[in-house]
Amino acid sequence: MHALANPARFLRLARPATAWLLLIGLVFAVAGMAAGLTLTPPDYLQGETVRIIYIHVPSAWLGMAGWLGIASAAISQLVWRHPLAAVAGRAVAPAGATFAAICLITGSIWGRPTWGTWWEWDGRLTSMLVLFFLYLGYIALASAERERGGEGRVTAIFGLVGALNLPIIHYSVLWWRTLHQGESIGLTGSTIDSSILWPLPLTMVGFTCLFAAAVLMRMRAELAEAKVEARMRRLGA
Repeated sequence: MHALANPARFLRLARPATAWLLLIGLVFAVAGMAAGLTLTPPDYLQGETVRIIYIHVPSAWLGMAGWLGIASAAISQLVWRHPLAAVAGRAVAPAGATFAAICLITGSIWGRPTWGTWWEWDGRLTSMLVLFFLYLGYIALASAERERGGEGRVTAIFGLVGALNLPIIHYSVLWWRTLHQGESIGLTGSTIDSSILWPLPLTMVGFTCLFAAAVLMRMRAELAEAKVEARMRRLGA
């Protein structure tokens, strides 16, 4: 991690990595969604609506993983003072917020024919909505602190505090029994039939690579902007 502390070294690795992640992500995401739409059977209870799983599950995973990335960047900033940690946190937040929003939207679309309602204030849905608002708060706080010329320490602390919501999201289906079903996929197996499940790893890998590519692109853009601003200050001095 400390080997990437030098922005120039980071950019040398990030440029090709962005292109490869984008290409791999598109291939896997398109392949997984196409297979899910055309090669898998409908569910015996949910029918064709089960196919939204190939977007909903990766989006939920990345919405939570994004905040885990923010918390990791916050620790790197507060403990090790990594020079790119704040940049990474600011880059992760918009991507995480986007996937959290996709998770909420696809969940509502899936819930309408399955539960008979677009929304239910149960533990999983409510805690995921809280995560989305945390993302918005983080983005606003990071922008305000950057405009004031701060180091981003307040934003980093907010990122760590917000991580307390992650175990609530994860265990909500166990703590509160409402409309949202329990975990269907775990480390020991899955309750979903393999004939429906097999395209899901493709979209998981694809969406994760696209997420990583988006983060790297935003980090590169912010570093380029900082370089231009520093050059303008030198010229104006």
